Amino acid sequence: MKKLFVVLFSSLVLAVNASASTNISDDFRDHYDPTSLSAYNKDISALIGLSDFHTGKATTFPGFDIGGSFSAVKVGQNNHNSGEDYLMTGFLRAETYIPVVGVTVAVRGTDFNGFESIGGGLKYSYDFLEIAHLSVSGFYDRAKTDYYTLDHYSASAVVSASLPVVTPYVGVGYDYGDFAVRRIDTRSTSDGSMRYTAGVNFHPFPFIYVFGAYTKTSGSEGFNAGLGLNF
Repeated sequence: MKKLFVVLFSSLVLAVNASASTNISDDFRDHYDPTSLSAYNKDISALIGLSDFHTGKATTFPGFDIGGSFSAVKVGQNNHNSGEDYLMTGFLRAETYIPVVGVTVAVRGTDFNGFESIGGGLKYSYDFLEIAHLSVSGFYDRAKTDYYTLDHYSASAVVSASLPVVTPYVGVGYDYGDFAVRRIDTRSTSDGSMRYTAGVNFHPFPFIYVFGAYTKTSGSEGFNAGLGLNF
């Protein structure tokens, strides 16, 4: 089982490397446009927020949910700070349930494609007849490149249904970012944006799952896919 997880995770890493052709940091520097920082802030904040959830079901105690994911956000038409069609990066994440307080604690981070981020959050989950699951969560992330810093805050709610082999889910979230340019300028902006997600979590083997989702934001759209080990 561990070997299978390693193979799946390696495949995800190779897919991210193949897709992420341009360094996010250098791309921002090369196409810097101070008039569209707000749109860029919304897109890059959504890139982090896409990894808020992949199911509404809580992790069981004393188990863990660990894995990796790939996020991509289409550059909005008002965002002129990128020459690419998509902003994209990968994330590593882990979460576990704390029974004393009845919440799930999650951490996530990345250092890939010129983009660094580390953060975490709390999730509260509720089950309906052991079939439907609801989770609400809040996250904070500190992100940076060579040319800007970002404090990202998000709140999300997701509902999923446990069916044989698959778990479909839908969710809504809000991303807010405090964005500050550095080295090439001293401008800053603070902006928020809603996102709406629909996805499917596949679990063909015990403890192993893969998932994919589509997200619509107020000014763009995004995609999120990943795999993990839940035990």
